Amino acid sequence: MSRIEPLTPPYGADVDRALRRWMPPGVPHEPLALFRVLHRNPELASRMFALGAGLLGHGLLPAVDRELVIARVTARSGCAYEWGVHAATLAPQAGLSPEQLRATPRPDAAASAPWSPRHTALLRAVDELDDTTQLTQSTWDALRGHYEEAHLLELLVLIGWYRTISYLANGLLLEEEPWAARFPAG
Repeated sequence: MSRIEPLTPPYGADVDRALRRWMPPGVPHEPLALFRVLHRNPELASRMFALGAGLLGHGLLPAVDRELVIARVTARSGCAYEWGVHAATLAPQAGLSPEQLRATPRPDAAASAPWSPRHTALLRAVDELDDTTQLTQSTWDALRGHYEEAHLLELLVLIGWYRTISYLANGLLLEEEPWAARFPAG
């Protein structure tokens, strides 16, 4: 049970409109529990929406790169909630294979699936930032071989954002969405 209960229908008109903005059009299920909890503080939810929606819908990184980073960050954070949401929907749509998704929680993710050099560099970057909050020069150089500065700035924000989302979901003890992919067992 979540430490802060998600809002439940019927929602007031303002909350309903705000929650629908968070979800892609035509989605057949209720807004995510995470969004419904955040709307217990509508001003905070509104501020978070701007960055989250910007990273998902208007970012510079290719969708497959973005989803790989999200899968690895949430896996390393032990955030079954957010990993499962993305693994069920956005990651496959972006082009991550089931084998690649299953590899993201493994300690040796970079060696656990077929990755391009670009994706190996992304995995190394997530791991280094998670382990040390720093990037080695060799990892930075590997990333620079694939991305321009604007992409690299977005990458660093994306990694931090999904670490924040993981803290939020884990701290709240959010239960996995019923339709989400199940986090692979150790």
